[in-house]
Amino acid sequence: MSAIADNVLPALKARLTDNVKMNSRNLPPAQDNKRADALFEWVTRAFAFLVFSLLVAILISLFIGAWPSIRQFGPAFLVTEDWDPVKENFGAVVPIYGTLVTSAIALLIAVPVSFFIALFLTELSPAWLRRPLGTAIELLAAIPSIIYGMWGLFVFAPMFMEYVQPGLIATLGPLPLIGALFKGPPMGIGMLTAGIILAVMVIPFITAVTRDVFELVPAMMKESAYALGSSTWEVVWKVVLPYTKAGVVGGVMLGLGRALGETMAVTFVIGNAHRLSASLMQPGNSIASALANEFTEAVGDYYLAALFELGLILFLITTVVLALSKLLLMQLKKSEGKGA
Repeated sequence: MSAIADNVLPALKARLTDNVKMNSRNLPPAQDNKRADALFEWVTRAFAFLVFSLLVAILISLFIGAWPSIRQFGPAFLVTEDWDPVKENFGAVVPIYGTLVTSAIALLIAVPVSFFIALFLTELSPAWLRRPLGTAIELLAAIPSIIYGMWGLFVFAPMFMEYVQPGLIATLGPLPLIGALFKGPPMGIGMLTAGIILAVMVIPFITAVTRDVFELVPAMMKESAYALGSSTWEVVWKVVLPYTKAGVVGGVMLGLGRALGETMAVTFVIGNAHRLSASLMQPGNSIASALANEFTEAVGDYYLAALFELGLILFLITTVVLALSKLLLMQLKKSEGKGA
C-alpha cells in the first residue's frame, strides 16, 4: 500500500500542477482586468450623470421659458386668482389648488383601497384567485388615460350627478365645518369627480408595488408571529409593515406622482374653470389640464411664459413631495428600535 501511495501521489500532484498552469494561461492579465473595471465604472457613471443632466436641462429650459412671467408678475403669480389672456393678467392659485386637492382626494381613496387589496392578495386570497385577480388589477394600469377621461365624462359623471352628489349635498352640506366642501348644485364634473377618477387610475400602481414588497417579507418571520398567537392584522401591522415601509412609501409616492401629472383624464372631468371655490362639487382646474388646454392657443410672450411657469411650479411640487418622502423614510429609519 505504501508503494502504491508513493507512486500515485506524485502523479496526482504533477497533474494538479499542470492543470493550474493551464488555467493560469487562460486567465486575462491583471492589467486587462483593471482596465475593464475602470471602463465599466466610467460607463455606469456616464449613464448616471446623463439622467442627472437631463433633469437639470429640463429645469433650465422651464426656467428660461418662464422668465418673462417671473420678471413681470413676481411672487404675486403664486397668490393671484386672475387668469385673463386678453389683459395678460395671470395667476397660478386656481391650478395649484386644483392640482393639490385632486391629488389629495385620489390618495385618500387609493391608499387604503390599495393597501387592503395588497393585503388580501398576499395573506388572505385563495391560491386559485390570487393570480387572476392580481392580473386584472394590473391591467387597469394599461388603460390609456384618455379612456379613463371618456369613461369619467360620459358614464361616471352622469351617474355621480344623479345618484351620489345629491346625497352628499343633503347630508354633508349642512354640517358646520366640512359643509363648505359639499355645497352647490350637482353638476357631475368638478374637483371631487376628478379626484375619484385619479384614485381609480393610481390604485393599480400602488397596489402592484405594495403587493410586491409584501411578498418580500420572509415567510419565517410571519410564521413565527402566527405561532406566537398573533392575528392576521397584528402580523401585518407589527411584522409586514415595519419590514416593508420603504417600499410602501415608494408605492404611495409613485401613485402621487401619477396623480400630480395626470393630464387627459383630469381635463375631461374637472371642468377647466379658472375659478377658486371651496366646494369640491364645483368645476376647477389643475396645472396639467391648464397646460393641455391652453398651450397650443397661447399668444403673446406673457401668456406662453405663464404656462411655462405653471410647468416649473409642477416640477417643483413634485420635487418637494419626493424630498418630503425621503425625509419621512429617514425619520422612520431613525426611530427603529426605540420602542423596544
